[in-house]
Amino acid sequence: MNSLLARFAENGFWMARYMERAENLARILDVNESFARDSDGEQDWLPIVQLHADDEAFFRRHAEATADAVIEFYILDRENPNSVVQTIWAARENARTLRHLISIELWSQLNVFYGSVSALRPRDLSLAQLSRLCQSIKEGCQLHTGIVEGTTFRDQSWLFYQLGKIIDRADQTTRLLDIKYHRLLPHVADVGTSIDVSQWNALLRSVAGYHGYRRVRPSGMSPESVAEFILLNAAFPRSVACCVERIRYYLDLIASNPDLAGVAFAADGLVDLEMQMSMSMKEVIGEGLHEYLDRAQINLQRLTNAIDRTFFNAQPAAPTSQSQYQ
Repeated sequence: MNSLLARFAENGFWMARYMERAENLARILDVNESFARDSDGEQDWLPIVQLHADDEAFFRRHAEATADAVIEFYILDRENPNSVVQTIWAARENARTLRHLISIELWSQLNVFYGSVSALRPRDLSLAQLSRLCQSIKEGCQLHTGIVEGTTFRDQSWLFYQLGKIIDRADQTTRLLDIKYHRLLPHVADVGTSIDVSQWNALLRSVAGYHGYRRVRPSGMSPESVAEFILLNAAFPRSVACCVERIRYYLDLIASNPDLAGVAFAADGLVDLEMQMSMSMKEVIGEGLHEYLDRAQINLQRLTNAIDRTFFNAQPAAPTSQSQYQ
């Protein structure tokens, strides 16, 4: 792939990743707010910081992981490359490079969306308003996705856009599940109670999976069955298994392009991901769900580095890289 095409492919890849990341961060904040209401006043916002490995950056500016501090850090903090405002800004900057390749509608929507998020102030981030705000962010990201689907020419840049979106979705889905299963497990006395069930309902709704889950399990609910649905049910579009299938599909389409004849792509991490998706839920629990999810995130990072090396003529970026932050 020549350097110009590689740059356009990379810009499409990262525009999609940043928009998917903004949507999923809104989902994580929303589901955590739902859990916080049911946890007898416990301070349980720190896991969001830890799951994004932002401890050092966060505690440089905040003494404690309160709800207000974490919400502001992940929505409005321009020094945090993972905040909603910065991910949408980064998506817009990648779109700017592609300005002559994307539709007027797509460029306009990104500008309007970025402007609306930039206009937010700390007073707009109260817990009472958080769910509505997160819904607004999700809708802005979904509108972007719809415009891409309806107006984008189906070339290599579009394939890399789809690939980036699905890779980030898989990564963020594992993080969202980890919040509940690894960090926010209820007290032993709460297991099986209405508190416990409401938390699992909130988790399913945060990935738009509640009705899909009920099609598979019309009655009853258990942590294992919810985790299995979100991880391994390939019919659910936000499941990790579905994402891994789509990653393979888009990579095969990209590799079939005659312009890439002779390009050797070592799919680092992808084969391991496919092996993980072939495991039963019993095997996953036997390994330890947190360990399983952590391994999946490592494999997704390996895959991203392989894509960088092969198609974008780049060295693998460090996890803290700020150029296209991973």
